[in-house]
Amino acid sequence: MIDTISTAEHSSRLAAVRAVMAERGLAALMITDPSNIYYLTAYNALSFYTPQVLFVPAEGDMLFFARAMDAHGASRTSWLPDDQVFGYPETLVQRPDTHPFVWVADTLRGLSLVSNFEHGQVGLEMDSYYFSPKAFEALVKCLPEYRFVDSRELVNWVRSVKSDTEIELMRGAAAICESAMATAMDAIAVGARQCDAAAAISAAQVRGTDDFGGDHPAIVPMLPTGEGADTPHLTWTDRPFRDGESTVVELTGVFRRYHVPMARTVSLGRPDPRMAGLAAATDDALGAVLAEMRPGVQTSDLAATWNRELGRAGFHKPSRIGYSIGIAYAPDWGERTVSLRSDDATILQRNMTFHVIGGMWLDGYGYEVSESVVVTDTGIDTFTAYPRCLTVKE
Repeated sequence: MIDTISTAEHSSRLAAVRAVMAERGLAALMITDPSNIYYLTAYNALSFYTPQVLFVPAEGDMLFFARAMDAHGASRTSWLPDDQVFGYPETLVQRPDTHPFVWVADTLRGLSLVSNFEHGQVGLEMDSYYFSPKAFEALVKCLPEYRFVDSRELVNWVRSVKSDTEIELMRGAAAICESAMATAMDAIAVGARQCDAAAAISAAQVRGTDDFGGDHPAIVPMLPTGEGADTPHLTWTDRPFRDGESTVVELTGVFRRYHVPMARTVSLGRPDPRMAGLAAATDDALGAVLAEMRPGVQTSDLAATWNRELGRAGFHKPSRIGYSIGIAYAPDWGERTVSLRSDDATILQRNMTFHVIGGMWLDGYGYEVSESVVVTDTGIDTFTAYPRCLTVKE
């Protein structure tokens, strides 16, 4: 089992990021996405609800800034030496009259990392979940020498092609995912409360397997049930499951922050003909998409295949059918790069990894089935081997 990322791999990751920075004329990059910070440094803590940023210059040492009580966590989890980690004072946390990035800007200035960037652009993750308008305002006001530009998910795109080591870590997450899904199917039963099923799933996710201990997921288990199955991303209630209802189960396995999600649907009692027909059509369409995936294929072509196969059964789905996956923190397990849809022209490459979703949400009922896959030299491998069909419990 691979447990840690080698120094050589971390160096390769940084080199790949800096190569793209050079192409875009970036003198530095300021990273706030915790997944990207983890990718480049291995820093891993639930600290991102307060401002933190990784400063990546085109040359020289990376610098990590976090709340003082969290900065010490870098010595516990990351490979960064202590002199590259800075903790801002507790007095700056959640104050209305200032922002921690004012302190960050002053520190960068004191380290002589401002004036020498006067003629270069500095990238910001403008669409990061954890980069607020107030944070942006603080940087713009305090660092007028910098010419800030949107990094356009630069690190996320570097992450979209995995190393072989990362693929092995994702296989660990896949083992946990399969275990959690098996637990879900056992826990969902007539008379059982939805919240108790969610608790069992969560326990299985954290417990993991004998070989792979689980981690906290970026998204909680989702359990749209009954008429609510016509809407994705619902969680659970304290209502019991009822005979004749179906439940969509979407969950993930997590190992070393790598996520491998899966969705399946269970029917308590024999499904009516419309559900059975929807399940068969969706399964077939998803199978056709998976059969077409290989290096060199354009993602828009996969969407076309999905729409064509689904249309033969009289169905249509306007939303995307998948996205790139890997490292993740709340609130999302997607990488926010490749989307499998008709207006995305990304060309598949070896070791890209995707959550491919056959989700159909109709009026009063729904069906979802998905596979997480890795692109190989000749096609794909599915990370899990869980049966890809409607589960019926009578």
